[in-house]
Amino acid sequence: MMGVTNYDIVDVDEVRINGVTIAKTPATHIADASVAHALNATFNDTEVEAALNALGTKINAILAALENYGVVAKS
Repeated sequence: MMGVTNYDIVDVDEVRINGVTIAKTPATHIADASVAHALNATFNDTEVEAALNALGTKINAILAALENYGVVAKS
């Protein structure tokens, strides 16, 4: 059996898996989430709230990309 090569799929307009259309063009890059939070005596509620809000924003961007490319259902 022959494998699929990049050349074989260059001109594909649409890919469907189990009836779900998967996008040919990737979503824009979502910046990596920060992993540099330090919990110490000077880490206050405002900083915690900002860090959680930034994390929520990343999660929402990932969900939107998955929804827009048919990987998960739109909410």
